[in-house]
Amino acid sequence: MAEALIITRDDVVKFTSLNGNVDPDKFIQYIKIAQDIHVQKYLGTDLLEKIKADIIANTLGGNYLTLVNTYIKPMLIHWAMVEYLPYSAYTIGNKGVYKHNAEQSENIDRLELSLLIDKQTQTANHYSSRFVDYMCFNQALFPEYNSNSNGDIYPSSDTNFTNWVL
Repeated sequence: MAEALIITRDDVVKFTSLNGNVDPDKFIQYIKIAQDIHVQKYLGTDLLEKIKADIIANTLGGNYLTLVNTYIKPMLIHWAMVEYLPYSAYTIGNKGVYKHNAEQSENIDRLELSLLIDKQTQTANHYSSRFVDYMCFNQALFPEYNSNSNGDIYPSSDTNFTNWVL
């Protein structure tokens, strides 16, 4: 069965500072990870599965299309960057793990990378909050939002994501 991704690498390139020269094979898996972890947390399993099925069938429309374009895509774009940034400088190959270093460039340190990730997390949290606010008033338009059962993930309204653990 085909796996539907709500956004493409081109969406991320267009709306973030990700360079257009980044190979899709280096990034696409982080879209899937962000969709499965972060977006599913806010949509719940049933609504995410409905949207993915409509994308595959090319039948996404109406309120669902508005929901995807206005709320879900911006959220997913920035969660994908949060997932990608820690791995962006590395390639894993047959002979080990390699760190990239272009001519006339300088690798950033861990603190600078943390600042980039934190900024993307703030942006992703903003768009996640917008989604949650919208769904609080419009969940009747999306019956799948409240139809989760058993092992499904239920939608969360908590948008305070943090990577600090004490």
